[in-house]
Amino acid sequence: MHIVLVEPEIPGNTGNISRLCAAEHLTLHLVEPLGFSIDDKHLKRAGLDYWKFLDIHIHKNFESVKQMLKGKRFFYNTTKAKHVYTDISYKEDDVLVFGKETKGLPEELLLENQDSCIRIPMVEEARSLNLSNAVAIVALEALRQTGFPELKKGNQYLEKMKGTISNEYV
Repeated sequence: MHIVLVEPEIPGNTGNISRLCAAEHLTLHLVEPLGFSIDDKHLKRAGLDYWKFLDIHIHKNFESVKQMLKGKRFFYNTTKAKHVYTDISYKEDDVLVFGKETKGLPEELLLENQDSCIRIPMVEEARSLNLSNAVAIVALEALRQTGFPELKKGNQYLEKMKGTISNEYV
């Protein structure tokens, strides 16, 4: 599965998302311009020990992402969508696209892809969720639906450990 951040601005958010992508075996795509440098200390602090496990691609523009991931299904995350993120039946190679923290995704991109826009339900008074929280919510639902395909080894380990856990800790 692919996570795309279009023009992310806050290094801590991207660092957290990088860590999530490394831990959950998701490919991260960053679309320039970035609001920080990749070696920014805040970015690395949030995901430093996971950085070596991260599959990351930097793109000059969103067209580059579309070309690289041609043929895959794209879902655009926005507060303005009619579809809720849980309404989708995700596939293992889907692309989840998120916009910058201050403005979200470009309006023209949303208009061109209205049927592929999804949202996280919130109270009307809430403007939006933190970007790294939104990515985690949607990505983990997509992974849950697909059975955590890249994480089966961890599940087998937990199954083996079930019999060794003391009842006082269960």
